[in-house]
Amino acid sequence: MDFKEVVKNRYSCKKYSGRQVEFDKLDAILNAGRLAPTAKNLQEQHIYVIQSNETLAKIDSLTPCRYGAPTVIVVAYNKENVYTYPGEKYSSGIEDATIVATHMLLAATNENVDSCWVNFFDPDKLAKILELPQNEEVIMLLDLGYAAEGACPLSNHFSRKPLIDTVTYL
Repeated sequence: MDFKEVVKNRYSCKKYSGRQVEFDKLDAILNAGRLAPTAKNLQEQHIYVIQSNETLAKIDSLTPCRYGAPTVIVVAYNKENVYTYPGEKYSSGIEDATIVATHMLLAATNENVDSCWVNFFDPDKLAKILELPQNEEVIMLLDLGYAAEGACPLSNHFSRKPLIDTVTYL
């Protein structure tokens, strides 16, 4: 798919059919995340692929936003392996994990797999129920699957401010 089509066609799917994502498509999505740039090439992200009914039920106990997706990707990063920027106000963990997640989100669309970025959950509770290492910080969930019949973008999906409202040339 042409990149412009990927960006135009991607939307947050809120209803999945339950059909599982094929391994080759999931592999392409995960590899897109692996190839994402990170500060100083630290690659501090850690990706967890959730597909078992037992673990998906744990996700459901913390958020109503799985929407029946058969695969959920948990995006985390190693807090002990980040670059701290000048001024020591920010580190690279959150932004690098977010870039990785964005690459996977766009790759999913390119593979004709629907997705939804989810951050409506308590990341500490999620890390605890999944028994993740204490040095990792969970950033977001990425629902993956195929849209159920009748699923479509929310009514405000295509509503965007003009560039003049969001961009300033200096």
